[in-house]
Amino acid sequence: MAIEVGSIQEGKVTGIMNFGAFVSLPGGKSGLVHISEISNTFVKDVHDHLNVGQMVKVKVLEINEQGKINLSIKRALAEEKKEPEREAAPPPAAPSKPVMTEAGVVAPPTGDLSFEEKLKKFMQASDSKNADKRRNTERKQHARRK
Repeated sequence: MAIEVGSIQEGKVTGIMNFGAFVSLPGGKSGLVHISEISNTFVKDVHDHLNVGQMVKVKVLEINEQGKINLSIKRALAEEKKEPEREAAPPPAAPSKPVMTEAGVVAPPTGDLSFEEKLKKFMQASDSKNADKRRNTERKQHARRK
């Protein structure tokens, strides 16, 4: 079976480094499974997930100009289980309308804002507070000078 991008291969772990694991493939080729492609969970130490000599199924992600082969264990498992790959982030949730509380205060919407929207609101509030602080400091300095 030829090694092609997108194919699933079975190989043997031949070496483990801090940044990933080397896997021997059929036909005498070998490739690298980067630490980020080992598991869907955070991998602090490759040794916690793989052992030298272990047989693993890998998906061929890329074969570059130098002939280096990039592999993925987690994507091979996802294809076996017919799960969609989790590369793209889910679309941001539509912002909800502010809620009026009993005291007549407008409360921010709860948790369904995207990160960018939350960051924008935080930056606006922060800028406003800093401007108020600057004005108060300037007033105090003018009062001392007179």
